[in-house]
Parts: sequence; C-alpha cells; structure tokens
Amino acid sequence: MNADVILQVEGRAGRIRLDRPKAIHALDTGMCAAMLGALAAWRDDPAVEIVLIDHAEGRGFCAGGDIRMIATSGAGDGSQARDFFRTEYRLNHALFTYAKPIVAFMDGITMGGGVGISQPARYRVATENTRFAMPETGIGLFPDAGGGWYLARLPGKIGEYLALTGHRLDGAECLALGLATHYLPAEALDEAKTRIAADPAAVETILAELSAPASEPRIAAHRADIDRLFAADTVEGVFVALDADGGEWAAAQRATLRAKSPQSMKVSLRLVREGRARTSFAEEMAQEYAIGSRVAQSHDFIEGVRALIVDKDNAPAWNPATPEAVSDAAVDAIFAPLLADQQWEP
Repeated sequence: MNADVILQVEGRAGRIRLDRPKAIHALDTGMCAAMLGALAAWRDDPAVEIVLIDHAEGRGFCAGGDIRMIATSGAGDGSQARDFFRTEYRLNHALFTYAKPIVAFMDGITMGGGVGISQPARYRVATENTRFAMPETGIGLFPDAGGGWYLARLPGKIGEYLALTGHRLDGAECLALGLATHYLPAEALDEAKTRIAADPAAVETILAELSAPASEPRIAAHRADIDRLFAADTVEGVFVALDADGGEWAAAQRATLRAKSPQSMKVSLRLVREGRARTSFAEEMAQEYAIGSRVAQSHDFIEGVRALIVDKDNAPAWNPATPEAVSDAAVDAIFAPLLADQQWEP
C-alpha cells in the first residue's frame, strides 16, 4: 500500500484516488507502483468492471511528477529519476492499453504527469475548475508521460503551441479539443462517481445526463494565428513568424517563449513533430524515456527547478541561452536510442 494513493473497490468500480494534497497530488515512484499493482489486480477480477481515477482532498487533480526528487537525483547519478520515469511510463502504458473502461476526473489542475494518467482514459471529464497544461519548457523539461503522443494528435498546430508555451486550457477548451470527452459541473462529480460505480454499463448515459453546456472555447479565437505562427520547422522559425506578425497576441506569445528553456523548446517541438508519425504508444514511451533519462541530468532542468520551484526567483540562467545556440547535434544526442540494457519497455 501507499499512503499517498487510496485504492479500493466501490460497488463494481476500482477506485484510484490520489491523496497527496500538499503537493497537489504530484506523483512519485511509490504512487505509480501502487497504481500499477491495483490495475494488475483488477484486470482479471470480475467484480471490477470499470476504473475511476480522481483525487481525494485538496485542490487540483494532479500537478505532475515529483519534480524536486527528479532534480535532486539528476544532480547526482540520476538513478532515482530513471526509476521514476520507468515506473510512471509503465503506468501510462498500462492505462493506455487497459481492457476495462477508465473514467478520469480532471477537476482542477491537470498538468504534466496528471495529463499522463488522465489522457489514456476512455472517458475524460473536465469541469469549470480544470486547468490543463504541459508547462515543462518553463523548467527545462519536455511534455512527457505521453505528452508527445497526445499533443501530436491535436488539430492544426495546437500541439506545438501548447508544448512550447505551456499555455493553460480550461475545461471548455479541453472539451472542444477532444482532450476531455465530457464537461460536468464540479458539483455533479460525486453523483457521477456513485452512479457509475453502481452501474458501470450505464457510464455513457450517466455522463451524458450530468453534462452541462460548456462556454465557447477561448482558444478558438486564436486558431488561425496558432496554425500560422507555430507552423515553422524550427523554434527559430517560430520566433521569426512571431516577430513578423506585429500583433499584440503574437507579442505576448513571443514574451512567453523568451522565458522558456531554448533546449527544452527544441526537444519539445521535435517530440510533437515526430509523435505524429509514431504508430504505437509503447514506441512513444520508449523515446520519451530516452529523452527523460538525459534531460533529468541536464543543466537546464536542474536550473529550472532551482529558479521556479526551490528558490522561486523565476530567473533561470538557461545554457545555451538562445535557440540559435542549441545545436542540432545536441538535440540528436538527447533523442538517440539508449543502450539495449537501458531501454524502457512496458
């Protein structure tokens, strides 16, 4: 058992409830391992017909992974960071390939690793509280936990836009983009969970009955801008497009990108572009594990965590300091396959 995740069978549902409120339910290795164990136990249990994933107390569904631990490990030999990524990505893959239906309730902050455990679910419920993002370029990381797969499958260049800027989407935007399958008022979630646990076969009817109309997705107003300004093959090209636009929205995006790790932006852009061509989720996770193993020990990640999470001075000294200074060879090295005995597998 793990004190930070509540695992129980309620009615005919397996319940996974994240319970680490002081860290906005950020995932650590033990939590991921406990969830993997529960999924394995429920796979062939006829008493469990559906799996529900949510959070217990506190704000937010899941803020991501245990970034401090990963950075501390990365500053050393990186072994704990690699153990975490290996276990977390196995959890992501187990959820993605699970035979029984899964319902994820993305109520509140759903970022990074929270995206990784909600997006594989067949039913993904957003609310008025949902704040969905892959903000990793701001701390020298990249959109992992399957982010390269999910962002690559969004319409137009929205995947590139979200990966580079870390922009936060609300629940209505998640519904419009297909990141959520349903939009429910937060006050209806308890009823939804109770009814689904009692009658899993009626899950679609229950979610439809409790759904509410979502507001007009704000991102729709910028769809044409996003598709035009984030279409370049390189990060440098994106900056050129933003500079040439001259508009207020483009200027705001440029300012946002200037604060991000140049290396992370290059890695993230390539991950999304290559993700479109991948045919299996396992292949995606193996690539992300190779990247994560290296980035966890990189200067920019350790510096990003220092600046934004530890010291909170919000003044990371990125190295290299500009996209132009990040060589193709450096990015190639981050994406290179690991040695056979070090590779990730489901």
